[in-house]
Amino acid sequence: MSSSERVSTYPQRVLMATERLILRRFRASDAPVLAAYRSDPDVALYQSWDAPFPVEKAAVAVRNFADSSPTAAGWFQYAVELAEERRLIGDVAVRLHENLVQAEIGFTLDTAYQKKGFAFEAVSAVLDRLFRVQGVHKVTGECDARNVRSAGLMERLGFQREGLLRQQTFIKGEWTDDLLYGLLATEWPAGR
Repeated sequence: MSSSERVSTYPQRVLMATERLILRRFRASDAPVLAAYRSDPDVALYQSWDAPFPVEKAAVAVRNFADSSPTAAGWFQYAVELAEERRLIGDVAVRLHENLVQAEIGFTLDTAYQKKGFAFEAVSAVLDRLFRVQGVHKVTGECDARNVRSAGLMERLGFQREGLLRQQTFIKGEWTDDLLYGLLATEWPAGR
C-alpha cells in the first residue's frame, strides 16, 4: 500500500502517512516549533530566511501555509510530524505551476531529526502523491551548490542534475551558485 492510499484512514488535516511520519496541514500551534527550527543557523544557512526566525513571523507563515491548497497552483507547505511523538520536525514545500503538471519541491528539517531518513521518507511520500495522485509530469529542485546534503537527498530520490547556474542568487551578502535537478514521472520507481 502506498502512502497516498493510506490517506483516507486519517482525519482531513492529515494528507499522507508513512511508516514513521504524518504529513499534514500546518495549524496555529505549529508556529513556535517552526520558529525554533528555522532559527537554527545550520537549518537557515542555505535558506532564504535569516536566523533567528521570530515566532510572530512563524505565526504569519503558518496562517499562509494553512490557507493554501496542495492541488492548486502556487506554494503548499506540508507539515512533517513524527507520528510516534506527535511532534513537528520539518516541512516539505511544493510549488505547482499554473498548468498543474509541473512542480518545484523544497524541504527543511529540524537538525535533531536529520541523518535519520526522515527527509527521504517525507519527500518520497510527497513525490508519490504528486506523480501518482495528482498526475504531475515533472518535479524540479534547486539548491545552493554548497549544500551537498540537499543535493545528495535529491540524487538518492532519483533526481537528475540538469544544470549549474553560476553566481545565480545573491543571498545573505554573497553570490551563490545553484544546482538544478529534475525528476520525471516516468523515472519515479513503481516500488516506492
